[in-house]
Amino acid sequence: MRLLMKFGGTSVADAQCIKRVVDILKKHREAGDEMAVVVSAQRGVTDQLIEIAGTLPTAKDSSAIAPLIQSLGKRHMTTLEGAAPDYVAEVGAVIDEQLISLQSILYAVYNLRELTPRSKDYIISYGERMLAPIVGAALRQHGIPSTVMDGCEAGILTTPQHGESTALPESDALIKKRVGELLNKEVPVIMGFMGCTSEGIVTTLGRSGSDYSASIIGAGIDADEIWIWTDVDGIMTSDPRVISDARVMKSLSYIEVMELSYFGAKVMHPRSIDPAMRKNILVRVKNTFNPSHPGTKIVRNGHRDSRVVKALTYIEKVGSININGAQMIGRPGVAKAIFTALADNEVNVMMISQGSSEANISLIVDESHLSAAVNALAFLVEQGIVREVTHNHDVCAVAVVGAGMAGAAGTGGRIFTALGREGVNVMMISQGSSEANISFVVKQEDGPRAVRVLHDEFRLSEECND
Repeated sequence: MRLLMKFGGTSVADAQCIKRVVDILKKHREAGDEMAVVVSAQRGVTDQLIEIAGTLPTAKDSSAIAPLIQSLGKRHMTTLEGAAPDYVAEVGAVIDEQLISLQSILYAVYNLRELTPRSKDYIISYGERMLAPIVGAALRQHGIPSTVMDGCEAGILTTPQHGESTALPESDALIKKRVGELLNKEVPVIMGFMGCTSEGIVTTLGRSGSDYSASIIGAGIDADEIWIWTDVDGIMTSDPRVISDARVMKSLSYIEVMELSYFGAKVMHPRSIDPAMRKNILVRVKNTFNPSHPGTKIVRNGHRDSRVVKALTYIEKVGSININGAQMIGRPGVAKAIFTALADNEVNVMMISQGSSEANISLIVDESHLSAAVNALAFLVEQGIVREVTHNHDVCAVAVVGAGMAGAAGTGGRIFTALGREGVNVMMISQGSSEANISFVVKQEDGPRAVRVLHDEFRLSEECND
């Protein structure tokens, strides 16, 4: 079997974790599987790099740089010494070189008092640059040949949008040649989260970028399966911090995972599913610390059970915007004006609902975009296109997800009857044409209660025997 294995930050957090990763890979290699590996930065490293990069342009001095470099060096050298003691000199020199390069870039940002998107992408790629050589050495320590590659070397060509780039179709052929041809003799270890433009400029792939890298590489090598290794047993019916008896789901469809992740569930980012879906590759989410657990498999057509609903999630940090005005009725171009104004100000709209009278359009945006959205729409009031724009940041969005909802009569009624019975007031409702998701907005304080009510209503803690 040809596998793409991706290991997240908690899976490679220290030497003991990396030894566990090597054990998993060695077992599969001895079974005859071909494998490519994608690794994230160690847990917390990318956050450290983002923080210092953001503060340096306005910092009073550069005193934060040296302690960070020392801390990163100590952490990675300690990991290397524990995971691959025979390669301390060889790989230690690589880590030192990376740290010197990182330090130079950080001082440049401080001295220039400017952090460009291009510079930020390069800085935050260093977590993977320091970690991947350690994983490669740990494999060689156990007799497994390996080659370490960054995303660009592996063939991930992207659009030039820094911080949120997208893989280009030409990536497939490059990955097949550069990575695929190595699989019968060694294990390629690829730095996640990054790619490059056709000019060789480093780009990063945004939130859950390493998962996206894994899916891109998996599609490029025509993997039979893509395995996402994390620190939980699989994708759960809801956030276990909210629902104590939430259950790991055995199987989900691509569309169900996309809906869940879009609405805040800590699973694969919606974009991460797309390359796998394009090639119809089965994806598994498994636990590095409990590898015998079957995890959750993600397939084109998920299992439909009698409960109809499969999972629930909610996003806390959102804001609602209501756009009103009788002058909107029957007037062509109003929606275009609204969404053009938002797009021009880089505001991402998460949910939309429109009244049948056309006199009201309601939107949900990320809370960090709320101020920019309201300011952008104020211009439409001045132009007389809409009468008023109001907003509320004390809300959260809840998503009810399940492919079985498509064509299942009465699901919406059951959802809102259960909420009404418990006194949860629904402020806005949105449903997509896929019918795999019904989303609604409630007061911030009612979010967890709404999720608990529906988790109980649809018996999601119980195994289904269908």
